[in-house]
Amino acid sequence: MKAIFFDKSGISNLKVGNYNDPIIGDHDVLIRVIKASVNPVDYYTVENLRVNPLPHIPGTEFTGYVIKVGSHVKDLREGDKVALYTRLFDGKCDLCLSGKEMLCRNGGRIGVDENGGFAEYASVHENNVFKVEDLDWDILASLPVASLTAYHALKEAKVKPNDLIVIFGASGNTGMFTVQLAKKMGAKVVAITRKAWVREFGADYVVNYDEALEKVKEISSGKMANVVVNSLGEKFWNLSLELAGTGGKIVTFGTLTGSEIRLNMSSIYNKHISIIGTTRGSRKEFMELINIAKELKVKVYKEFSLDEGVEAIKLALNNNRDGRILIKV
Repeated sequence: MKAIFFDKSGISNLKVGNYNDPIIGDHDVLIRVIKASVNPVDYYTVENLRVNPLPHIPGTEFTGYVIKVGSHVKDLREGDKVALYTRLFDGKCDLCLSGKEMLCRNGGRIGVDENGGFAEYASVHENNVFKVEDLDWDILASLPVASLTAYHALKEAKVKPNDLIVIFGASGNTGMFTVQLAKKMGAKVVAITRKAWVREFGADYVVNYDEALEKVKEISSGKMANVVVNSLGEKFWNLSLELAGTGGKIVTFGTLTGSEIRLNMSSIYNKHISIIGTTRGSRKEFMELINIAKELKVKVYKEFSLDEGVEAIKLALNNNRDGRILIKV
């Protein structure tokens, strides 16, 4: 099959070529990949993450059709259109049994700890495969990482109607879904971005980074935000603390601008601020997300062919892109 792969770390070692067809086990499903999305994790996978196997196919977010099932697979059939939950989990550890498969003690990530979806075909365990019907391919290619990460973060923050929520990077991969999902939860959304189109995705206010503090003060009459979603990391940490109101929550799941911060403890305890770290989401949340996915939309910056996939991955960290990067297989 044709795939994007590398045999040693470094973006310069990434190439498109022939790769052995996947082997499917008794409980596996062979997927004909239709679309995949490109995320920063895919770039880092190529550049410096420890991966398995080598040569390695990246791609943590993808969708397609079932073309073959293992001998023990009962609920999926050839031709099924599917959404893919791309966290690996054993289903046996204490965290899995408590419904937190994304934190499995023996788990990992499809696209990192086993081959991913930047290929014509991918073999996926049946427990990671969910049959769908009339969902758009672009949405399906955005569910496993961008949408699920946003959905889980908002649920962990217990966002409720009339909450004022501030979203950094609101035009980014997760940001555009955080905006939409927060609105569906009844929140008032302040999107921090330079991209005006985010208003069309449900943002009540769209403001630049340097205007955010004064704007939130004005909107909240000085009470500030109930929830601040910072998926960008270090650069905006101090601003996140300023934007959070008394009893507010800061949710974080990304470090694109750095991961090391200096923390003034008094700024936390004087306002009773909670800091919540999150990653992806559970299978239950993934199923919930599938049920509302028809109401979501995707802003696409550019769609590449599989042959152009190396260029697509190189753009993953480009701040000038305006929407998602997709690979059409």
